[in-house]
Amino acid sequence: MKAMILAAGRGNRMRPLTDQVPKPLLEAGGRPLIQYHLERLAAADIRDIVINHAHLGEQIEAALGDGSRFGVRIRYSSEQTALETGGGIFKALPLLGPDPFLVINGDIWSDIDPIGLCLAGTDLAHLVLVDNPPHHPSGDFILTGGRVRAEGNRRLTFSGVGVYRPSLFAGCRPGAFALAPLLREAMAQGRVGGEHHRGHWLDIGTPERLAELDRHLRE
Repeated sequence: MKAMILAAGRGNRMRPLTDQVPKPLLEAGGRPLIQYHLERLAAADIRDIVINHAHLGEQIEAALGDGSRFGVRIRYSSEQTALETGGGIFKALPLLGPDPFLVINGDIWSDIDPIGLCLAGTDLAHLVLVDNPPHHPSGDFILTGGRVRAEGNRRLTFSGVGVYRPSLFAGCRPGAFALAPLLREAMAQGRVGGEHHRGHWLDIGTPERLAELDRHLRE
């Protein structure tokens, strides 16, 4: 399986930290955030990786190179302006190929193990959900019997880790667009599976959460 790390966001909530450094290269525990993803993917023997970038993207390429020192092979999908999650993945499809692929938001940290993440049957997506964090108490989706639905009670939060079939993007056109509407349409068709991860997960959306992660890793 190939993987894609989404790294094109501007990181406005992280300013002024992201004025000079792209968000994926901010450090916690003495390493850039994106390095944790690369190391976990390599440990799972997922070695072909696509990284998209926009804001200060040349710094990401300079820092990571071809990925060889992390035991992976990196190809880059450059965006002049960020294309949002859906548009960024759609632009990178030629690099990801015809088979299902893993996507990880670059601005999270977790101990989610990529090994075993896969699509069932004719599913278009498989999402990893987590308990709702304090900053997102209402959650995103419902998980029932391994199936993900858009509506209902006892909602969980989408972790930013998912496996997708390229046909999820059938009919899409180049440009900026969100991923969530495509997922909701697939849920309405009963073609989205999922699982509940109960381990460590953090959305690193603010300087305070970055500092929280830094303390956790150093401890």
